[in-house]
Amino acid sequence: MRLGTCRYQNQPYVFIEQDDHLILPALEPAFAQAGWHDLQSLIEHKADFNAALSQATTNMRVAAKDVQWLAPIPRPRKNIMCMGLNYFEHIEEALNLTGKTAKKPTYPIVFTKSVTSVIGHETDIPYDPDTCSQLDWESELGVIIGKTGRKISPENALDYVFGYTVINDISARDIQLNHKQYFLGKSLDGACPIGPVIVTKDEISDPQQLTIACRVNGVTKQASNTRFMLFTIAEIIATLSRAMPLEAGDIIATGTPSGVGFARNPPEYLQIGDVVECEVEKIGVLRNRVSA
Repeated sequence: MRLGTCRYQNQPYVFIEQDDHLILPALEPAFAQAGWHDLQSLIEHKADFNAALSQATTNMRVAAKDVQWLAPIPRPRKNIMCMGLNYFEHIEEALNLTGKTAKKPTYPIVFTKSVTSVIGHETDIPYDPDTCSQLDWESELGVIIGKTGRKISPENALDYVFGYTVINDISARDIQLNHKQYFLGKSLDGACPIGPVIVTKDEISDPQQLTIACRVNGVTKQASNTRFMLFTIAEIIATLSRAMPLEAGDIIATGTPSGVGFARNPPEYLQIGDVVECEVEKIGVLRNRVSA
């Protein structure tokens, strides 16, 4: 099932995407009272999405062109957890600039992005030249946790997944370099586009076999597959849950492959007017324009 959140007639609605239209259950009073304006709450309370779909009426159907797309969870309750250097090819391209030899990290590299950086599909990424001058793209598979767990084993880790989405880990490289850490350069306004939907895990039999890509103004910049992750989704969930509980609605960005802008020769960065498309197989295309 393909789920998300949109704004329709100035109100947020959880939708089920079906063919060329969206089903907004909360357009019917019974579903509105049951919390169908908040996908975070529905995930937490294990809502029966299939039952809602089976009860869909024509009154719930809205054309996709008539809504404003929001991030599936527009305001996550916690920072987005991110994996750094989780594709060897990305490690190689980063270290080639310094002449160092690439090697696999012993443990996953973890950082976070602020919840205030989250935006949705077809929403502009604001670019303020007074803040940064090296805005970069990073296409990633996102994981949405479906239930609370602590010290989860790798063997059981995927049981805790609700679904998958696409994330663009927009990064201000000059801020990263200046401050010698990830958080500030990863948390600018609009630096975490998520969407267009969450695809429930039953629709994706193997999340480690998905093609992943990024295009800027129609030109392919990244093209890889999630099978090349150094640490699998199961290993990431196990690692994170050893240190803290993972809770329903938590979002994990699993890392980006090679092809980012700062590692190109010469370096390439996003400019006002650029259109960035991040795509993951079986989920779709997350599209955003850079604006002043």
